[in-house]
Amino acid sequence: MADHGKVEYATAVGNDLPAHEATYENFIQLTYVGSCHVINIVIGLAIGAVAGHWGMAFGVFLFATLVAIHGLATGARVPSGVMVVLSLLTLGIAAAG
Repeated sequence: MADHGKVEYATAVGNDLPAHEATYENFIQLTYVGSCHVINIVIGLAIGAVAGHWGMAFGVFLFATLVAIHGLATGARVPSGVMVVLSLLTLGIAAAG
């Protein structure tokens, strides 16, 4: 049943493995930056709705959006993670005050 012939993936016509890998990397980048952005929005909503500091929440929304645009444009992942940490610190400050 498995004797269909020799598999020649590396020499097959239409082998576009580099394009597949590039698409996968772009998908991972979009997923990471998008997830971090959604987390920042949820934290911003917690700052505004629960703590009542809508000015801080607007700042988180604005900076998180700018960081997400930067991450998608340049391929950087670290700024999105740093923004999540900064949003959590802002939530802590808003909750304490």
